[in-house]
Amino acid sequence: MTRRLNVAFIKAGWHAEIVDRALEGFTADMEAAGQDHALEVATVPGAFEMPLQAKRLAESGRFDAVVAAALVVDGGIYRHEFVAQAVVDGLMRVQLDTGVPTFSVSLTPHHFQTAEHEKFFYDHFVTKGAEAARAVRLVAALEAESTGAAE
Repeated sequence: MTRRLNVAFIKAGWHAEIVDRALEGFTADMEAAGQDHALEVATVPGAFEMPLQAKRLAESGRFDAVVAAALVVDGGIYRHEFVAQAVVDGLMRVQLDTGVPTFSVSLTPHHFQTAEHEKFFYDHFVTKGAEAARAVRLVAALEAESTGAAE
């Protein structure tokens, strides 16, 4: 049996009806894989706030991984591109600075139209959450292998 993984899952409040589906996919995949895990969920206002929360959680020493989920939509101005880049850069900085693996389930669709794209992303976030769960398990296994720790 694998060791228990303690995971922090951050989700942005904007577009929660879509973003929350990533948490569902993550949890379902961890359970289907038989992975013992504890999950602490934090909700932040939007994607821009995720890196700071990720840093705080990673620095706490309580988590084996941090996962952050958001939907950054194109509202007709280029602001979304700056936000998306800042979020990805910030999350990368968190893992490099803290040594805690940090995963992004943050998507930035171009020309998001609620009526046309909401169903697609509603389903797609479940898939992306499951992919994050698999990535968390894989990175935890790689870490255990590199440190010689028994899984």
